[in-house]
Amino acid sequence: MRVISGEYGGRRLKSLSGDNTRPTTDKVKESIFNMIGPYFDGGIVLDLFAGSGGLAIEAISRGCEHAYCVDKSYAAIKVIQENIAITKEPEKFTLVKKEANSALSQFKASDIQFDYVFLDPPYAKQTIEKQVEWMKEANLLKEQAYVICEVDKAVQLPDELASLTLKRRQTYGGTEIVIYLND
Repeated sequence: MRVISGEYGGRRLKSLSGDNTRPTTDKVKESIFNMIGPYFDGGIVLDLFAGSGGLAIEAISRGCEHAYCVDKSYAAIKVIQENIAITKEPEKFTLVKKEANSALSQFKASDIQFDYVFLDPPYAKQTIEKQVEWMKEANLLKEQAYVICEVDKAVQLPDELASLTLKRRQTYGGTEIVIYLND
């Protein structure tokens, strides 16, 4: 696993060992960023189920200004910290060790709004529809924000979600990427 492009392009990232996580493959990550960017002029990122932090680091590498990486696992937080250290710009990242819904409540209380939200929850425990609806109601999404969901291809996310518009749906093996726009 590596950073595909941008300022940190080519740097190797660590991933969690074991079967508890499925890091986004380099091929899928590159495709995601080609669909939403591929490069950015600022923007705030939320990686709600960060795992290794690879999506957030890729977004910062391509020009986003700050990323919030959320994960409830101590092991994941440790790997994310190590991967952020590889960037040599830790000030561009905020780590939040919390369960996803608790973190969303914390962000609402802080009046933070996001330009890019990555949702790649454990497939068996995904509640993406409820979380996106809650983010929209809580005003956590900036106008023109992208919400990028990575789900098992058997999961059928709707074409319209919380008044966000479906921009793209793409399948890669057993994974489906669904991209919404808050327009």
